Amino acid sequence: MTQTQANQPPLTAINLYCRQEADTASLARQLAANFERFLTEHADSHLNISLEGDLGAGKTTFARYLIQAMGHEGKVKSPTYTLCEPYPLQFKDQAITVHHFDLYRMRDPLEWQEAGFSEHFDIPGICLIEWPEKAEGTLPGFDIQIQLTAGADENERAIKINTITQSGKMALQEIQQ
Repeated sequence: MTQTQANQPPLTAINLYCRQEADTASLARQLAANFERFLTEHADSHLNISLEGDLGAGKTTFARYLIQAMGHEGKVKSPTYTLCEPYPLQFKDQAITVHHFDLYRMRDPLEWQEAGFSEHFDIPGICLIEWPEKAEGTLPGFDIQIQLTAGADENERAIKINTITQSGKMALQEIQQ
C-alpha cells in the first residue's frame, strides 16, 4: 500500500477463511466474475491489486486461480524471475491484459522504475502485484488490497480484501462475506 493509502480506512473490508484449496479457487472465480463485469461495464478501466502476505501464503496460487478464472487457458507462470507476466484476455468486445508482477527479488524500489513497467498501469486491464512493499513509494495507488495468511494446513488461508478506491469498491460490490 502506498504511504497515503496506509492512512485511509478501506471503503469495504471482506474477511474470509478458506479451509481447502477449492475454497480459494472458488473465491478467485467470484472475484474474476466481478472484475470482468466491472471492466466490461467501464470500458478502458484499470484495476491495481496488491497481493500481500508472507512467503508461502499463497499469493501466486491465488493469482493463478484468478487469471485462469478470467479466461486464460494456458499455464500461469510465476513471475519471480521475469518480474512480470502478461496475460491478454478478451471480454465480449473488449481486449484487456492482466499483468502479474512478483517483486520479491527486487532490492531497491528504483528497480521498478528502471524496468519500465509503469506503462502497464495505463492500459485497460488489471495489474496484480505480489510483494508491493519492495517498490514502496514508486507504484501507482491500489484499488484493492488482498492479504493472504497461511493457516495451519498448507491448503488453509485467511484472506482479507480491502477496497481502497471507489473503482475497487464497485468491482467488488457483489462479493458476499
